[in-house]
Amino acid sequence: MIQDGVMFVCFLLAFTAVIAIAEKTIGGKFFKYVPGIVLIYIGAALMKTFGFFSASESVETAYGTIRGLLLPAMLMLMLLHCDLRKIARLGPKMLLTFFAASFSIIAGFTITYALLQGLYAEGTWKAFAALSASWTGGSANMVILQGILNVPENIFGYALIMDTVNYSVWVMFLFWLVPLAMKFNKWTKADTSYIDEITAQLEAEDNGDKHPIGFVELIGFLALSLFVSASATKIGASLPELGAAVNATTWTIIIASVIGLIVAMTKVGKLPGSMEVSKVMLYIVIALIASHADFSQLFQAPIYIISGFMIMFFHGLIMVILAKVFKLDFFTMGVASLANIGGVASAPILAGSFNRTLIPVGILMAVLGSLLGTYYGIFTSYILSAL
Repeated sequence: MIQDGVMFVCFLLAFTAVIAIAEKTIGGKFFKYVPGIVLIYIGAALMKTFGFFSASESVETAYGTIRGLLLPAMLMLMLLHCDLRKIARLGPKMLLTFFAASFSIIAGFTITYALLQGLYAEGTWKAFAALSASWTGGSANMVILQGILNVPENIFGYALIMDTVNYSVWVMFLFWLVPLAMKFNKWTKADTSYIDEITAQLEAEDNGDKHPIGFVELIGFLALSLFVSASATKIGASLPELGAAVNATTWTIIIASVIGLIVAMTKVGKLPGSMEVSKVMLYIVIALIASHADFSQLFQAPIYIISGFMIMFFHGLIMVILAKVFKLDFFTMGVASLANIGGVASAPILAGSFNRTLIPVGILMAVLGSLLGTYYGIFTSYILSAL
């Protein structure tokens, strides 16, 4: 049993590295369907369940300190790819469709939770709020909500299972529908001419030189992100709390987000390396959270997976109704949905399945989701906590 905080952190870092290396070198179908981030969570949670990690003061102090430092740093680095000037050029139709997708997902969470809340474990509304941050942004947003709302680690595990199982099915479903896009557009009477115009504008602005990642970039981003995190934490602790969701942690996240958005519009935002450093931080944070999970209640997982399908059903139903009423095309609807639920990992792929020149549209939509996901999750937490 590990009782020392330093050994606890170092062991988790080594375990995370082993999984990441295996995912990179082995690859194959296994890691395609079971991402490394899920294996990290399952492995660390199993170690906690079987008593490998103690709840000593040293371990708890290390856990709180490292997680609290890495969360804002990770978010700031991820937002360095979010240039608001480019996102604005997506145009009103794509942006409004994206926002409609986001709020239909929140509606799906609200309806599902209201119908089945008597079947869930205590604290599930917090896990659903965290998952809504993922399905309107990305995994990083879900981890941030876990920190803001103090989601019980075992319940957070159910959310992570939903994020893997239900998300995978939804992605496959949308790709399956791609060949039927023309029939869908004919049914909705959609005009798709504007897509070519927007794509041409985005490509004209994205012809900058690509620079290799170097030592200076990596250490610079590491230093910048940790300094911003520490400073934001200090300032956030001095600001007032507003309700249940806006606390010192929330203020810290907001401050780090604003700094990330500002820096993204400078030359620093164009430097390589920020996404790589932020991904390292994400893996470590996931391992830390899982190290406090308990799989003894895993038998309750089926109701959560069913809930995930219900959430996506309501989301899809609302989107289809909107498409018919406002004459929207399948490309815009599908990419808007996957930019929320799948993020940068899958939205550009779906966009590229229509035409390779449309990949920038999927990327920008997904980046917009990573910017707003945390705040959608906070909004969802207010709704679900009131039910």
